[in-house]
Amino acid sequence: MPIDRKVRVLIVDDSATVRQTLATVLESDPQIEVIGVASDPFVAARRIRDEVPDVITLDVEMPRMDGITFLRKLMAQHPVPVVMCSSLVEDGTETLMQALEAGAVDIVLKPKVGVAEHLMESRIRICDAVKAAASARVSGARRPPVALSRQLYEPERKLTADAMLPPPPKAAPGGKAMARTTETIICMGASTGGTEALRAVLETLPPDSPGIVIVQHMPERFTASFAQRLDGVCAVSVKEAEDGDTVLRGRVLIAPGNKHTLLERSGARYYVSVKDGPLVTRHRPSVDVLFRSAARSAGSNAVGVIMTGMGDDGARGLDEMKQSGAFTIAQDEATSIVFGMPKEAIALGCVDRIVPLQQIAAEILKASKR
Repeated sequence: MPIDRKVRVLIVDDSATVRQTLATVLESDPQIEVIGVASDPFVAARRIRDEVPDVITLDVEMPRMDGITFLRKLMAQHPVPVVMCSSLVEDGTETLMQALEAGAVDIVLKPKVGVAEHLMESRIRICDAVKAAASARVSGARRPPVALSRQLYEPERKLTADAMLPPPPKAAPGGKAMARTTETIICMGASTGGTEALRAVLETLPPDSPGIVIVQHMPERFTASFAQRLDGVCAVSVKEAEDGDTVLRGRVLIAPGNKHTLLERSGARYYVSVKDGPLVTRHRPSVDVLFRSAARSAGSNAVGVIMTGMGDDGARGLDEMKQSGAFTIAQDEATSIVFGMPKEAIALGCVDRIVPLQQIAAEILKASKR
């Protein structure tokens, strides 16, 4: 058994204030150690030669070399999990999408004003992102794992989907909670590594695919750019979900960042509700909230898909979908950037099919024709 140790982090940012604040935020978690800071990529490269960190936090706009260029060089020469920490502005969202394509594991928002206060308020989100990255696969291979206790990911009390809506009704003995009477609705959930995994699935679906609702753990305003990017490469239509949007064949709705998205039903019509609410399983949007709403509103008319991501968001919700008659699919360990969420769902015994990423689209289409 490997010896438990802290996640070692190198902070790369040209702002001394950000470096100091991020160090304070990260070291407030007893399972994280900041092993150094760097004001630009050239200083970072020298630090990496002396000691390779488990995770790097990286700004985008820096002197001498921008963060995206450094990220590409890093992934090509010495892959290390990277969490981008940058300001999200209207003309910068495409840059951050490029960061994910270049190999960044996650994104943490850094506002242009009030940055220190924002980073302190986002402590849980930042620490979770760094710890998730420590277990991530980079360049197709998993790094030697940092052995961490379960408390690493659950140091504080987490709210369940009960905070947003009551549990689905219990199935009658020998039967299903809801008969299959409408078209199939696909509900998908992902977190770390999910942006590229979802693209791989959606771009292979035909234009008449069943309606899909997705929760991908992402910052506010970032989901609109993500949806727009997918819409440009997919045969299906992709948009950020708005309250009241109808779930239609050939349409994919992406839950907006910082809002919960629920599946609702009116007669044979399915639509989404986009709501404020507390963090559920420490996320907003929460996969558990979407999946529970699908269990309540769609029952056996739904297919649930859980994909790469740290933690257990979505596992209980997928179990509720299964109990309500839905067909359930999980991404396998070999193709998951982080095999957390699928692993938790599999452990609950609620997964019908465990498949590699490249087979998920085919499984969705097959399940929709049951």
